[in-house]
Amino acid sequence: MFGKKKKQIYKDVHIKRLAEIVGDKEILFEKEDLVSYDSDGFTVHKALPRAVVFPKNTDEVADIVRYCANHHIPFLARGAGTGLSGGAIPLNEEVIISLSKMRNLLSVDFENRQAVVQPGFVNLKLTNSIADKGYYYAPDPSSQYVCTIGGNVAENAGGAHCLKYGVTTNHILGLEVVLPNGEIIEISEGGVPDAPGYDLMGLLTGSEGTLGIVTKITVRILKNPEGKQTVLAYFDNVEEGSQAVSGIISAGIVPAALEMMDKTAIEGVEAGAFPVGHPRDIEALLLIEVDGIMAGIDEQIEQILTVCKARNVREVKVAQSEEERGKWWANRKTGFGAMGAISPDYLVQDGVIPRSRLPEVLEQISVISKESGLRIANIFHAGDGNLHPLILFDSRIPGETEKALEAGTACLKACADVGGSITGEHGVGIEKKEEMRFIFTDEELDAQTQVRDVFNPDDLLNKGKLFPTPSRCMDVKKIVKDTVAVK
Repeated sequence: MFGKKKKQIYKDVHIKRLAEIVGDKEILFEKEDLVSYDSDGFTVHKALPRAVVFPKNTDEVADIVRYCANHHIPFLARGAGTGLSGGAIPLNEEVIISLSKMRNLLSVDFENRQAVVQPGFVNLKLTNSIADKGYYYAPDPSSQYVCTIGGNVAENAGGAHCLKYGVTTNHILGLEVVLPNGEIIEISEGGVPDAPGYDLMGLLTGSEGTLGIVTKITVRILKNPEGKQTVLAYFDNVEEGSQAVSGIISAGIVPAALEMMDKTAIEGVEAGAFPVGHPRDIEALLLIEVDGIMAGIDEQIEQILTVCKARNVREVKVAQSEEERGKWWANRKTGFGAMGAISPDYLVQDGVIPRSRLPEVLEQISVISKESGLRIANIFHAGDGNLHPLILFDSRIPGETEKALEAGTACLKACADVGGSITGEHGVGIEKKEEMRFIFTDEELDAQTQVRDVFNPDDLLNKGKLFPTPSRCMDVKKIVKDTVAVK
């Protein structure tokens, strides 16, 4: 029972009941405590939750969900809050179910090459936990040092090495899920692949927390490759760099990673925490990594060097040590955050295009930059055409936030117009839900919402995410007006 002091504090009976489920030390409800949960990595929009609860196990998650469902209280799950599309923003005064205390590595089976983790387990920590046995976990988003595997499942996160190894869905073997009514289900229990029946695991992975809350994940772990080499190439022309990307793939090489940065991005990373001495006057660089059995790596490297030299590369070099390779990757992986060194604010976009259309889409992004009056840096996974335009702006200047959002929408339209997608790994959330109309018809969107309604019929779980407002015409200015809520 709660003492007299607690009875005075819990003015909301529902918060009191939730505190009884998790313990009064595992709930936040005062405004000053909730401010930290008013947004995720998409900070343009902010909203306070009703409360934040910190369950310690699956049963507590199920009890919270069941209580919220029975009392028609909206709720959503949150991992580390590193999402970039607003998927964890409590638009409807939701109860946030933070999974940050469910952060254990439950088991590792090296013989069958799989591990079981709770959703709050940090991505990079898994690799660090098994590295001494010669294994690693392949999905490696830039935020892997802090993002959680549960969040990766929700967004179907990728990373620099997804060109060869695939995204999160390619490494998930089993899920434990709490459905929006509080029921607990197991999908592919024991990590048995290709189980008969519908691919519910594929459906839930990338569903952005709208179909259920993942509470346990069985993942595939991989043996470290025998060899690994990394190449850094500098180009005086973005198009030459883009053509080198196509040339490498056309040569039959599938690098583990094939990353590109343009001049503005290079300015940012060189002003950031991990500068490596990139020339400030180059227009583009490629970071290329190959791995596998030792026997074939040197030949692949020679082919890559030949392709780069054929595209008027200014300089191309191979990392001479693991330390040098590590510095190159630290420089790249902190690229998004490094934009803060050259701009007060930045908006990260995430579109996908066919590799062959890289030069023209990058040129279109340059036009968008000039027309908006805002600088746009490009850091992206060139190998699979996953672009990340970073729109630099200053929210203190009236109208610049709206300009940045308009520019972001224009970049996504450019991707869609060449047969691409509006997202590759960051998700749709609230940021891009209206832009879903760029690639789906009303009938296709309706079919998808019908699937959501099977799992989440009362629309209490993460309401208002992923799908556009029904029967709404696509109007960029109206999207911006309705989306922006800077506080």
